[in-house]
Amino acid sequence: MKVVIDTNVAIAANGRNTHACIKCQLECVEFLDSLTSVGSRKKIYLDDLDLLLNEYRPHLNFHGQPGIGDAFYKFLHDHKYSGRKVSLVSITLNSDTETGFDELPANSIDPSDRKILAIAVVSAAKIVNALDNDWHEKRNFLEDLGIDVIQLCPEHGCLK
Repeated sequence: MKVVIDTNVAIAANGRNTHACIKCQLECVEFLDSLTSVGSRKKIYLDDLDLLLNEYRPHLNFHGQPGIGDAFYKFLHDHKYSGRKVSLVSITLNSDTETGFDELPANSIDPSDRKILAIAVVSAAKIVNALDNDWHEKRNFLEDLGIDVIQLCPEHGCLK
């Protein structure tokens, strides 16, 4: 499985400064652990411009402590050039307010989430979400692009 991880997943896994319930936090911890475990066949995608890693930076600790989200961030940093568990794809940032990236058609996705979508489009990866309603609200648009979203915490990330 190929995935792009929304920042909120790592934040929820840390269990601090989050509105995620305990069940959601545990789902995020287990999912991130499954990505980084030795036998995992899952691949995590990032962009070669470091836009996604830079989005993670204010929310996660580069030293990999004290939370699982922090450990995940350090794992991405340490493995981003290995090509085994983490792969980089090229995306092209543009000044078009309707797309944000050359790889995307005109859209109403939150501009801060467009990098995640562009990575998913280029890599044909699934987006993994915990807390953001936007992915659920835009599900028809995402389906048209052939993008699946894994909702780890539907009680938080989907409309009721």
